[in-house]
Amino acid sequence: MLTLRKASDRGLANHGWLKSFHTFSFASYRDPREQGFSDLLVINDDRVAAGKGFGQHPHRDMEIFSYVLEGALEHKDTLGTGSVIRPGDVQLMSAGSGVAHSEFNHSATKPVHFLQIWIVPDVSGAKPRYQQEHFSEQKKRGRLQLIISPEGSHGSLKVRQDARVYAGLFDGEESATLKLPANRYAYVHVARGSIELNGVQLKEGDGVRVREEQALTLNNGQDAEVLVFDLRPQELPEMP
Repeated sequence: MLTLRKASDRGLANHGWLKSFHTFSFASYRDPREQGFSDLLVINDDRVAAGKGFGQHPHRDMEIFSYVLEGALEHKDTLGTGSVIRPGDVQLMSAGSGVAHSEFNHSATKPVHFLQIWIVPDVSGAKPRYQQEHFSEQKKRGRLQLIISPEGSHGSLKVRQDARVYAGLFDGEESATLKLPANRYAYVHVARGSIELNGVQLKEGDGVRVREEQALTLNNGQDAEVLVFDLRPQELPEMP
């Protein structure tokens, strides 16, 4: 069963220097029907103006990863980590017992467009840690490349949860199928372009909750970049 979440139905925060679309409830945007899906809590589609960004702020007990689509994002944290994240890079910060970080557009002239995604960990109070890896266009072209997993398999980043994240690029006749283990959920987010998922047409910003499906087939893409989340089969309660 596929449940579509249209891009146009997302929450929007427009602060001038920041334009952020919220797939799920976040900050001042609240929708009792959209409180995350399984352990996937946040998908924010952020565009930050040149030279602007988020000052240092704390996190605790959350797996937070950034996926840059255009431009460059500069990261600094209280672990002593500093890096610039560009397209193809995946950064995963496990906040654990507590960490503070800042995120700024690295460019003084060009905007940065990135996704920030939160996954609820399966352990509290763990030691904070930082990981970053580059996944080339070649690795993602016409296939689903594993970028995050519990075991850190195939060069992926290691997350503290029974969740796996895949990234893929699709255009024209390129196609890929992901078989889902029995009794698993999945979530598909179209980062850009358009594509078909099991025959359903999706556009940039669309998301799909997946239940009771044995396989996911992505095809007929038009300059599409897609993230697929393999998740535990659990539902978050709706807020009143």
